[in-house]
Amino acid sequence: MADIQVTDNAAKSRFEVSLDGDTAFADYRLQPGRMVLPHTVVPPAFEGKGVASALARHAFGAARERGLKVVPTCPFMAAWVKKHPEAHDLVDESCRAELGI
Repeated sequence: MADIQVTDNAAKSRFEVSLDGDTAFADYRLQPGRMVLPHTVVPPAFEGKGVASALARHAFGAARERGLKVVPTCPFMAAWVKKHPEAHDLVDESCRAELGI
């Protein structure tokens, strides 16, 4: 999947990638000054194609554009941000120590 299109489904509070009737998504919850990322779902048909990483890049990018800090409570999002120092500045102070950032 060379060009993964991520959309913001604000009505469901999630970022989505759709393909052939399946949808991968990353839920988000907006709080004052923060975006909490609690859950990511990637159907088996999407696994290994970079979809979850595209969702993470989009979520952290959206937080940056909105001037929000991120609380990555989803295990995938937490692992993703640990590997991407360019996004470390977006991690909320409340979870930096736990993530080792």
